[in-house]
Amino acid sequence: MNMPVRHRPGSLLEQVLPPLSWGEPIASEFDDLYERMGRLLESAGGTSTLGGRLHWAPLADLHETDQAYVIEAELPGVQRDAIDVEIDDRELRISGEHKECTREGVLRRTTRRTGQFEFRAALPVDVKTDEVTANLTDGVLTVTIPKAQAATPRHVEITD
Repeated sequence: MNMPVRHRPGSLLEQVLPPLSWGEPIASEFDDLYERMGRLLESAGGTSTLGGRLHWAPLADLHETDQAYVIEAELPGVQRDAIDVEIDDRELRISGEHKECTREGVLRRTTRRTGQFEFRAALPVDVKTDEVTANLTDGVLTVTIPKAQAATPRHVEITD
């Protein structure tokens, strides 16, 4: 006999610990470990004793080019107007809500996350916040953040 599934947005680890933001190269390894531990605890049937808002982090890639940082976040099924992209000096924040679909009948199984989500990334250099662009295509949000022009050294002539 199949039993109805109990819906748990977010993961247990994300409810207990704040989101990780690392500025070091080792950050991706910790973020990966953080996500895997969250999935392990969630699959083991862990439940939270903490009240309050539950957040989950979408899967995302951040890569750097000579001119910009590019973040590609997977947000399938999330409407454009339900996503908020903010950038402040050296930090990017993508947040929003993925609403659960209304269905008829009894839900037997679900693995899709719903509810509030948030992705944060610390950027190592100054960026041009007024030239940031965001594009949502086929469930992938692409945010392009141009780097600020670094001060270039120049030779100064000594005059009499």
